[in-house]
Amino acid sequence: MRLRAVGGGFGGWAAAGALTIALLAVAGCDTARRHASPGVSGELPDQEVMDFVLTETDQGRPQWTLYARQAATYTARNLITARGVRVDFFDEKGARSSQLLARDGEINQVTRDMTARGNVRLATSEGTRMATEELRFLNREQKIVSDRLVRVERQGDVLEGTGFESDQNLQHFEFKSQVRATVRARSGAVIESRGGAPAAPAAPAPESSGASR
Repeated sequence: MRLRAVGGGFGGWAAAGALTIALLAVAGCDTARRHASPGVSGELPDQEVMDFVLTETDQGRPQWTLYARQAATYTARNLITARGVRVDFFDEKGARSSQLLARDGEINQVTRDMTARGNVRLATSEGTRMATEELRFLNREQKIVSDRLVRVERQGDVLEGTGFESDQNLQHFEFKSQVRATVRARSGAVIESRGGAPAAPAAPAPESSGASR
């Protein structure tokens, strides 16, 4: 089964936030080192930079800034690897809208697709949080995908599942399988559902009128 979320709160199955994970190639790195980087076992990088910062702009407006403790390029494979990754994303007014943290990352220099691995966390300015062990950003489609377990939290409500797909703003997302939802009703009661949409709260029993039927 599939569970889709669109729009505002989880009562109507929605999440808010902004996420644009688009990491571009490293150009003009001026510090060359000879150390193997994570994810490319036994292969020496062409270049390696410590305390790396990369900002992507659109007509002068920042879209995101990537920070990494270490970044390395592998020219023959069109690959960039990064360790200790943080990505700040910005809205149309230049304010930070979300922040992504991951242990490691890989960027394809041709397609600009990115893979984030290891304790991946996303927190939006709206208060929505997403967590997984691995996700990919498909740059051309502007889509986030993951076949790992993904957890999304908002205002005490929780969605978990696999086969996750989302737009870059986490406004329209979908779990394709193994869905589990935990939602807090207005009364404070916790409603839980496995493998489908959240169960509706039980209707109150009718008051007895004293007459038998």
